[in-house]
Amino acid sequence: MKKIIAYNRVEQPVLDNLRKKYDVRFFENIDTKNDTAFLKHLSESEGIVGLETPVDAELLAHAPNLKVVSNVSVGYNNLDIDEMTERNIMATNTPGILTDTVADAVFSILTATARRIPELNQFVKNGEWQTEAVEKEHYGINIHHKTLGIIGMGRIGKAIAQRGHFGFDMDILYHSRSRKPDAEKTFAAEYRTLDQLLAESDFVCMITPLTPKTEGMIGKSEFQKMKQSAIFINGSRGKTIVEQELIQALKNGDIAAAGLDVFENEPVNPDNPLLNMKNVVTTPHIGSSTHETELAMSELAAENLEAGLNGERPPNLVNPESFDKT
Repeated sequence: MKKIIAYNRVEQPVLDNLRKKYDVRFFENIDTKNDTAFLKHLSESEGIVGLETPVDAELLAHAPNLKVVSNVSVGYNNLDIDEMTERNIMATNTPGILTDTVADAVFSILTATARRIPELNQFVKNGEWQTEAVEKEHYGINIHHKTLGIIGMGRIGKAIAQRGHFGFDMDILYHSRSRKPDAEKTFAAEYRTLDQLLAESDFVCMITPLTPKTEGMIGKSEFQKMKQSAIFINGSRGKTIVEQELIQALKNGDIAAAGLDVFENEPVNPDNPLLNMKNVVTTPHIGSSTHETELAMSELAAENLEAGLNGERPPNLVNPESFDKT
């Protein structure tokens, strides 16, 4: 029976099904460098399925039999793709399934930030609501008919544009590695350079993958180019921005507010100044976190895993060169 390792966020029905076919060892919050049980099982395993554990040269040195690593996520910045390809190890992800769920979450965070929902929820629960109409100091800002700038117009970016354009009559601007004629036609989206988008947008939504080119993409100078009334939303990865410079921009009044589903370090440090700012809405990286979507992602990850174990091309292969070499 082939041995595999499962870790973090593999849904129970999927895990149960895998155990019928494979010798599965499940780990949670793995210490990949010092967990002797993990390293022993890794040395005998042909597949890995799970979320976010770093797979680098050091780990792969302990995995002589490994054929496939199946990420339960769209992103795969935790995988050393070059090293895996060199060793003929397939890397897979789960795109498409979470598109609408993440777009829902990002737009919910945008709405909550603009209308100050978490802050005013606590205001009511604390018994501070004393007059029939709230004072101006508690007013939010409109979303409809505003300009939404999207950095990264992939599947999720387009789903966010759809919600903004059709749901809130927003003007859509975008910045991406390439022009997106379908988004321009469907959502009347207009391409802008990054500087133009920052200067013109009322809401700036970051939804790029984390790559060497996007790491630290938004920092001090970018925040200073935004409107002082603008709201910044990050639904991508925490390290696509310079977090300390966002904190300073909020303190300086360079921008009005921020909504963040991701942070430089996760879980976020309780001493992080962002957690004490009323004009910052925070959520714990919940983009895909619904029962339906998490199950569907696990199912697709298992499908990718089993294809690789059986010598077949997985449906969502990140490094096709690894399959071509096998």
